[in-house]
Amino acid sequence: MPASAWIVRFADLVPPAAPVLDLAAGGGRHTRFFAARGHPVLAVDRDISRLPDGGLAWDLEDGSPWPFADRRFGAVVVVNYLHRPTLAAAVSLVAPGGLLLYETFAEGQEAFGRPRNPDFLLRPGELLQAVRGRLVVLAYEHGQVEGPRMVQRIAAMDPGPAGRPDVSSSISTSR
Repeated sequence: MPASAWIVRFADLVPPAAPVLDLAAGGGRHTRFFAARGHPVLAVDRDISRLPDGGLAWDLEDGSPWPFADRRFGAVVVVNYLHRPTLAAAVSLVAPGGLLLYETFAEGQEAFGRPRNPDFLLRPGELLQAVRGRLVVLAYEHGQVEGPRMVQRIAAMDPGPAGRPDVSSSISTSR
């Protein structure tokens, strides 16, 4: 399966050779994508058997302390995964000048299929709220996409000490 078009769209904004954290990496499509672009990638998933070159086997939902809480990443990538207690932690792992690239299912998905459990569906504006006061939103979308699926996605950047970088060519309007 190819990398998500949302992730590909913002990949050029990840600082060159910056480390990338692929949370809930699944089969590793984004791990492979960023590794091919020259980024060291830490892929994290409960089951790492499908990941290229291993990864970190870690259950994001068992409540244990983050094994990388003192690290920061040039990009934190999360696709098709939601565990609300890890959302704030994922935001805090973005390095100055780095990006949070997040895309997952939103309320309304239950009309199209799984997941249907509201625990796994973002509420309207939930990703915006998660980054408020911490990251600069470059793009945000909430709505029905191909599939059909109902998703919410965000690309947000830590402005770093120099303030917000010029990324005007990549900014989009919300749906």
